Amino acid sequence: MLHIISRSPVEPVILERTAPGDVLLFVENAVLALLRQGRLSVRLEASLTQNRLLALHADLQLRGIETEALLPGIEVIDYGGFVKLTEENPVIQSWC
Repeated sequence: MLHIISRSPVEPVILERTAPGDVLLFVENAVLALLRQGRLSVRLEASLTQNRLLALHADLQLRGIETEALLPGIEVIDYGGFVKLTEENPVIQSWC
């Protein structure tokens, strides 16, 4: 399942509703949750053992966030990668 998370702050309940193997794509202001010093950083690092966590490059760029500021293991994708994720995951949950 693909979870598209756009709301900030990201509520911990969203992470509780994911299953191993799910893909979590952070877009818009939700990319702020992926910062190394974010309030959910420990929880997100734990999620990386079971899930792919991705950020949309354009949203990082708009907010002046360098990839080095993100938690280790976060994948950064472009719009083409976003489209590919929607093709690969027939079930999509948007959290806005």
